Amino acid sequence: MPTRRIRRAWFTAAVAASLAFTGLVAPAQADDAPVTDPTVQEPLTSEAVPAPFATTAWTSPGGAAAPGDFTLSPGALNAETTARVARLDAVLPKSGVQRLLAGANRTAVPWCSRDPFGTAPDPDIKYCLQNDDSVSREWVPQGITGVSDAKDNELWGEAANIQLYASYDGWDPGRQTDPDPATGDCTAAELAADDACNQKGVRITFVQSRTNPATGSPEIKYRHVLLGWTYVNSADHVSFDGLHAAEYPIQKGVHAGGIVWYGNYLYVADTRNGLRVFDMRTIMDLDPDGDPTTHDAMGTDTDGVRTTANVQDKTKVGRHNNVWYSFGYRYVMPQVAAWKFKATQSNPKGSYACVSTGAPKASYISLDRSTTPDRLLMGEYCRPQTGYPSTGRIASYPVAALEGRSADVTAQGWANYLPLTNGGAQGATSNGGTLYVNESKGTDEPGNLWRYQWSNGQLVQDGQAVRTARGAEDLYLERGTGRLWSLSEHRPGSASDCTANRDAADPVGTDYCQRVLYGHKLSWLGAQP
Repeated sequence: MPTRRIRRAWFTAAVAASLAFTGLVAPAQADDAPVTDPTVQEPLTSEAVPAPFATTAWTSPGGAAAPGDFTLSPGALNAETTARVARLDAVLPKSGVQRLLAGANRTAVPWCSRDPFGTAPDPDIKYCLQNDDSVSREWVPQGITGVSDAKDNELWGEAANIQLYASYDGWDPGRQTDPDPATGDCTAAELAADDACNQKGVRITFVQSRTNPATGSPEIKYRHVLLGWTYVNSADHVSFDGLHAAEYPIQKGVHAGGIVWYGNYLYVADTRNGLRVFDMRTIMDLDPDGDPTTHDAMGTDTDGVRTTANVQDKTKVGRHNNVWYSFGYRYVMPQVAAWKFKATQSNPKGSYACVSTGAPKASYISLDRSTTPDRLLMGEYCRPQTGYPSTGRIASYPVAALEGRSADVTAQGWANYLPLTNGGAQGATSNGGTLYVNESKGTDEPGNLWRYQWSNGQLVQDGQAVRTARGAEDLYLERGTGRLWSLSEHRPGSASDCTANRDAADPVGTDYCQRVLYGHKLSWLGAQP
């Protein structure tokens, strides 16, 4: 078999720059591999060299920051994206959230022996994922949201007790990483060795705790859904690819460090650019009969050619020779819009340092329903360095304004630098005037959950840090139960000090990692010193 690249035909820098400027999609070879340039998925926020320290507006940990730096503008490709998704919608069948959950094919277990907390207090609740998800090197969990964000009554139709979490593809064995346009992506041999070679982008996992209608027993079921980006190839066929970050010269996934489900829309943090938007009404189902072996019939595009789907082949994505592929996932959720930072992005690349003015990083997002109007919070993961004192900024938007997509949306009410002396915020949310922040402490010790209050425009510490899971990530408040949910990202083996179980030689338990979803009661947190 020829060793040509399976998934992407790379272009010269001049062609790529032209495409990024015009917003056009690069030509594909008929129905062969998707060839979208990552920079075309959504144009970059304007980039600039980081400003010298002397010109920054740094105040102090907890001090006021400039809300205007967080202003979001509608994505330049929103109209084209809407048209492509409508075209895809006419070809592929859809599934609602309740139907997806009813057929959830994976099982989580409450209160299993997995324990990323060590010397930290146990949470109020803990869900353990199936073993392959807990130890996966490919998929790393990050953002979390749920139906309590989505709906005021915490119900999606009749479905309750729903959490969603996002994972990014962090491991592509065998894949070429040379940015030379002549090399490209996975070869047939690399894919045959491991389908993980493909950069699959981001997936969203729908989780529900419920009573099994057949047995009457409680259960926790979940299902993975691939996020996608639509494009049109040179044969004028609509297709889709995985979700890729625009700021890299070679295909690489979005980090998805935070997600918010609000009404019909799912917002996903895109670190250097802003937000990606998805719609619960356009979840495509490539296996409607639930039998992967039947290769179900799909619809026709403008060419009138009937298509089928194949969810058994995990090495391809999009339309190939009149067959739809999805890296083996039954469900695909295409991006419907984007928001990008209006200010110039000058955060240094390849560094955890952050500038103090200009466009922030969208490291994590969350929702506050205790305010009027409801607000989407956005914050930065930063580590102060010489010349870059910022501990990370945080601000909030009126979330309903993000549904319009016709005008800029500005951060309103407040913007602050986080009071973390050493930075490291992985997630934050607020409720009733208290800001909760998860601080990462790496793989060798539990993280910290901090509480802050606003006082005269400053964020001030409220009590001591509460020790929490090792690898603690994003935060989500479930209002009805009063639980503050999070999840842990580290898998066993992700670092030399990150093993599967406690070591007898390490009685305080600082050398083990596990992935769980977990929640602390707000009432318990409020009682901590």
